[in-house]
Parts: sequence; structure tokens; C-alpha cells
Amino acid sequence: MTSSSTSFTNSLDKLLDSAEESMIEHRHDFHQHPELSFEEIRTTQVISQRLSQLDWTIERCPTPTGVVASLDTGRPGKTVLIRADIDGLPVHEERQLSYRSVSDGVMHACGHDVHTAALLGVADILGQRREQLVGKYIALFQPAEEGLGGARAMIDGGVLEDHHVDFVIGGHVTSLAPVGLVGARAGIIMSEATGFSVDVLGQGGHGAMASDAGNVVLAVSAIAPRLAAVVTDLSYEGTNCACSAGIIHAGTAGNVVPRSANLKGTLRTFLPEQRVGALARLDALLAEISEQYSVECVLSLGGHTPAVTNDPSVTERFMKSAATVVDPAYVWQIPPVSPSDDVAEFLKIVPGCYAMIGGALEDGSSATHHSGDFAVSDKSLRVMAGVLAASAVDLAQG
Repeated sequence: MTSSSTSFTNSLDKLLDSAEESMIEHRHDFHQHPELSFEEIRTTQVISQRLSQLDWTIERCPTPTGVVASLDTGRPGKTVLIRADIDGLPVHEERQLSYRSVSDGVMHACGHDVHTAALLGVADILGQRREQLVGKYIALFQPAEEGLGGARAMIDGGVLEDHHVDFVIGGHVTSLAPVGLVGARAGIIMSEATGFSVDVLGQGGHGAMASDAGNVVLAVSAIAPRLAAVVTDLSYEGTNCACSAGIIHAGTAGNVVPRSANLKGTLRTFLPEQRVGALARLDALLAEISEQYSVECVLSLGGHTPAVTNDPSVTERFMKSAATVVDPAYVWQIPPVSPSDDVAEFLKIVPGCYAMIGGALEDGSSATHHSGDFAVSDKSLRVMAGVLAASAVDLAQG
């Protein structure tokens, strides 16, 4: 660790003290006003306004929503991109928080409000010490992570061509670990995700004369509980692959058997050969259902993101930096997890590290991600901002 990064680390507590209140205010504001993928117009405006106040340079953003900003110290060093995702989910919020979502049916049910506010905190902290730092920092606020398309859209739009980036870092708050815990690992840390849709087509008819043959309601209902079998015995370093349905749609009236039904779901695997094998099993399942119910099952693959894969050397440095922010005993090497994140698209191109940041409520009521009663602690903001800032400053040294 160089003298400049040591000086920064020594002052980090005071810097976090000065930034914490603003981070909490922004987190509550984002949580109260969630926006869906590629619809994050207000969120984009708030982020841009805050970064301008902090005297960061607003750069060209290749997507209609999202923000890219830079802080160039003018001194030799590496360029570090710090990424946060900004979109919410189509989930109805069940908790009566003081900052509860005002958009019915839309919620920050995965913690992206924390990610966004924490990165604004990082921008604040780095800006306060720009005269003592080296290198260049890119704050990238990415839209549409939940749709598995935002990262790819930004990359295809040339964001990595606009900025020569040496490292990428980021973090994901988790309701499954206490505040103060930072978990990472070299190699694969999060699964590959493949969205899929199954259209089931049959003859339909009058509800009073319905039978199994040609009944798309029975057929689509039979598919859903058998999806888990698609990944039976598929795991990676102790973590199971997953396949599940999230949407089933069929019918317009209670006394009409429709001619079509649709199921949408996701497949989570870790290795390329697992994805190939699971899709083959899915094809076989659909063929069996087609024959059993005399229907046609048409499989379409949708959004996709590769497995999140951390660079070993960057991860080692990231974890050392994290140990200067939290108790070193709570910087853990964790097993891979089955959720996915399209930060993987950046990490395929640029070496980096993506980590899990504990955010569980002290009373144990946090619930799981993507649920209507999901909640994480404001205290996770300080940890995430501190870890990302310390790591970014260290990596910028070269």
C-alpha cells in the first residue's frame, strides 16, 4: 500500500462520517421512487444532479437511462470503474416503511437503492480527496440489471471504448449476511442466467367438456413443478444450479379452456456444459408434456448473462482493502451463489471483483431478495461505500 492510499485509508472513517447522512437520504429517496428497467428517468436525473454537485464530469451515456461520470486526478495511475445498478422490480412492497415505495407494484426488492446511494457516497468521498489521489475513476450507474440487458447495452454502446478501464469493482448488498460482513471469492461467484419462455398451444374449448387432450392449462401447470428436475445433480463447488418459473399466464374466462398458455422462467447454471445439458433436459421435458397432453410446446430463450467471474489478483487486493474498513475476521471467502448479475458482462472484458456486502436487519426480519417484505439496513451503505472507495484507491495505484 502506497503512502497516498495509506493516508486515504487513515482518513476514511471521517470521510464516511461526512458522507453517511447524504447516502441514507439518497437511499430512502431511491427506495421511495423505484423505476423499472430502462425506465429509470427520475433516478438518472437525481444521480446526475448529485454528481454535478460533487464536481464529477458527466460523460456520454450510451443508454437512454443510466449515468457515466469521471473524476480524473491528472496524476499517473490506473483507471478504476465502479459499477452500481439502479433499477427496481415489479414487486409490491408489503412493509410500511417511512420511505415505502410510492409506485404501487414497483419496489427496490433487490437492494439497488443501496448500491446507487453507496456509489454516490464513493463519489463524494473520492471527490473530497481528489488532490491526494492518483489515476482516474469512473462511476457507472447501470440501468436494467433485472432484465439482464443493461450491461450489454452499455458495452455495445461503447462505454468501454470511451474509457480505457483497467479494473472493474462493485458490490451487492445481501439480506442473508449481517452488516459488516464482506464476502468474495476468486473465479465464479454468481451463476450464469438464461431467461426462457414456453408457449403451449392446444385445441381449447368449452370448460364443461374439457379433457386432458389439448388442454394447455393442464399442460402448463404440469411443466412448472418439474422444472427443478432440469438441473438435478448439477452443482458447482457445493452450490446447486436452479431452474424455476416466475410467470404463468393462461385464459380469459373461467368456463373457457384457452388455445394457448405461456410460462416464463430462468435457468441458473455455472459452467457452459451445465447450461447445454440443462437445456437438453428442458427440451426432453417439453416433448414429454407435449405428448402427454396432445399440445405443442415451443421453447424460446430470452435474456442471458454469463457467470460472474472475479479475477484472482484483483480479488486478493479487494479483500485486503476490505479488511481495512471492516473487522478482518468478517472478510470471508464465500462459496458461489445461485443468483446472477449482469456485471458479469463487464468482468468478461476487464479484470475485477464483485463482492457480497452484508445488510441484514438486526431483528432478523430482512426476508429474501425479490420478495415484497425484503429489507436491508441503512448501515450497509457505510460498509459498501467504504470498501469500494478503499479498493478503488488501492487499485488506482497500479
